[in-house]
Amino acid sequence: MYFFAWLFSGLLMIQQVIPQASLQITRDGKPVSIINREEYSVGGQHYLILDTKKYDDLLTQLDKQFSVSPKDAKLDKHENIIPEQAGLIINRQAFTEKFYTYFFQNRTATLEIPMYPVYPKVDSELLADIRSIRIGRYITSFNPTNKKRTTNIKLAVEAINNHVIFPGETFSFNRVVGRRTAAKGYEKAKVIVRGEYAEDIGGGICQVSSTLFNAVDSAGLKIVQRFTHSRHVPYIPPGRDATVSWYGPDFEFKNMYNQPIIIQARTMGNLLVITLFSSDVIEYQPKKVPFPPL
Repeated sequence: MYFFAWLFSGLLMIQQVIPQASLQITRDGKPVSIINREEYSVGGQHYLILDTKKYDDLLTQLDKQFSVSPKDAKLDKHENIIPEQAGLIINRQAFTEKFYTYFFQNRTATLEIPMYPVYPKVDSELLADIRSIRIGRYITSFNPTNKKRTTNIKLAVEAINNHVIFPGETFSFNRVVGRRTAAKGYEKAKVIVRGEYAEDIGGGICQVSSTLFNAVDSAGLKIVQRFTHSRHVPYIPPGRDATVSWYGPDFEFKNMYNQPIIIQARTMGNLLVITLFSSDVIEYQPKKVPFPPL
């Protein structure tokens, strides 16, 4: 049967009479869902029209259900390597070709979801290489009895820990840590707003960004963006802080060196320790930065 196809208002149109057909979608041979052609068709007797929005929604749903994000190799608290894990993602092009064959050729069929592997950026071999030498470190202290502030600090520390910055890449604190919300476990604690103290979700994480800034600066990395608080903060020497907020200031730095760099961040009792490691062949220029009294 001959037919003509064209796009019109987001709908893919085929000139032919709509027949009845169904498609069983499977994963590893197990049924996932059954698609009836009329559920994805709009139009009249003489035109078969695929609702492309509904088809995209189907792919998005299958992605959420079956795609698996890769996991980078990382270091545990004892600096042992936890191996990487490959991910899986739907091959959308192959799936679409098979779906169209069923849809436009009046075929009742079974469609096995085609998947392909996705590999992490950081594998065990790379991680073993870039933990060879310490290029920067900074330590600050906090009051662990302030439970809400301590919770926020630990969540931000967890977010940046084991993050790898490749040569030429720029690290953004806000992008890596993400929006600080109650849903993520962040709590209201003291913050500085326009020179005044207030309570807000995520209060205390500026100690993490400030400690990171000093570790980064001690390694001689390029500071792209940094802002100081509107008043002095007690955990860092004057002028050595880096304030951050989701809708405002960010802390960014760029890796201009010839090797990747990994951030190791942790809390130990009342101490916040951030260390930067890299390969022993890195060409870097360390700096001395003032440490606060602990």
